[in-house]
Amino acid sequence: MSAVLSATGPTRPTLEHSASVQAAWTPDTWRSSPISQAPSYPDQDALETVEARLRGYPPLVFAGEARRLKQQLALAAEGRAFVLQGGACAESFGEFKADIIRDTFRVLLQMAVVLTFGAKVPVVKLGRMAGQYAKPRSSGMETIAGESLPSYRGDIINGPDFTSADRVPDPARMETGYFQSAGTLNLLRAFAGGGYANLHQVHRWNLGFVERSPLAARYRDLAERIDETLEFMGACGLSANAPQVNETEFHTSHEALLLPYEQALTRIDSTTGDWYGCSAHFLWIGDRTRQPDGAHVEYLRGVRNPIGLKVGPTTTTDDLLRLIDLLNPHEEAGRLTLISRMGAEGVARHLPPLLRAVQKAGRKVVWLCDPMHGNTISTASKIKTRSFDAILSELRGFFDVFAAQGAWPGGIHVEMTGQDVTECVGGAHRLTEADLGNRYETFCDPRLNAEQSLEMAFLVAEELTARRRAHAR
Repeated sequence: MSAVLSATGPTRPTLEHSASVQAAWTPDTWRSSPISQAPSYPDQDALETVEARLRGYPPLVFAGEARRLKQQLALAAEGRAFVLQGGACAESFGEFKADIIRDTFRVLLQMAVVLTFGAKVPVVKLGRMAGQYAKPRSSGMETIAGESLPSYRGDIINGPDFTSADRVPDPARMETGYFQSAGTLNLLRAFAGGGYANLHQVHRWNLGFVERSPLAARYRDLAERIDETLEFMGACGLSANAPQVNETEFHTSHEALLLPYEQALTRIDSTTGDWYGCSAHFLWIGDRTRQPDGAHVEYLRGVRNPIGLKVGPTTTTDDLLRLIDLLNPHEEAGRLTLISRMGAEGVARHLPPLLRAVQKAGRKVVWLCDPMHGNTISTASKIKTRSFDAILSELRGFFDVFAAQGAWPGGIHVEMTGQDVTECVGGAHRLTEADLGNRYETFCDPRLNAEQSLEMAFLVAEELTARRRAHAR
């Protein structure tokens, strides 16, 4: 793990890209750029005090870990790995509990095993965990019964209750977010390296309500095949207790939305002299904050983490190529991941010209499919939900586009939980709108539950298997 030093010193911002300009970047040049989705803190002195304390805290992740993830993502860009990115739409301070963290981690392990069998390549596991506390909003204000208050922007900014006190942005929440992220990371590292991720335990990863689902037989069959493989390895004198079997690599990610928090956790790596965002291994820019001259692009262009960029239906080829040049001017392998979120009805129309433009320009990027954000709907009773069928339709459309262009579909990016929530309709148990009230627990966007997540993994694995066989012919 690389050591880090504290961030210091302002400089003038610029968005031209050249070696000399890149060297002029510092963590605060974003402050002179136009910014969107930024909360308005009423007490600037309190904000500066919290930022100063955060600058003195230890980093949450380390530069060496981020570089290791970048190497894995470089394999995904070449078609030699597949990325699974998943977790909550927005983590809640109230759900900072060991069993909730464990269950989400466990479902991601289940999904990764299923995808590994389908893709026949390593699966890069990337959680939307340990920092996904901020959310962009379509409107800065929310109105209920004639009363208007600031919109809820995630627990790291304000509270979800519709009261004037809860909706005031409070900088003290950044410290809570930091400490809860540290606790979550501690538990994830223990799970990943302490034996919980051991493939010999694959049968024990199941959850009760998944065991009762139509997927139970398929999962048991897969677990038995893994057991047979490990037994065969042992019989042949090969070690079935290698690190690849006993543990796993797991990295964290979140949208780099709250820039005062991100800047405060930006550090210089003592082994390379490069800046890293030390709030997570992987940071991304959302579809609402991807302006080429905007603050979020300005901040993320300077940190050396692997980073992501959401690509929506309003993205033009010119803007996308400009953003790629800004964010990865030296064509660094594994540096940039493009996360497509077009909607089931728009993927076949909007994605192909963008993919062709990136291919023609010779840009080496990872492409992920986010089939969640473009498929959010509201019921007649104003409850936000997502159709499992629409989610699968966008996934299939994504794979079809890449097959037509002879390109590798690098992975999936999903909002999910290990809990038995009822937030998305459809799936193996055919949840309906009438079922949403049973366990609708999200404060933001609807998530796939554990069963729906595992079902998606089986279906994606089938797609990958079919395409691999077709390619072999």
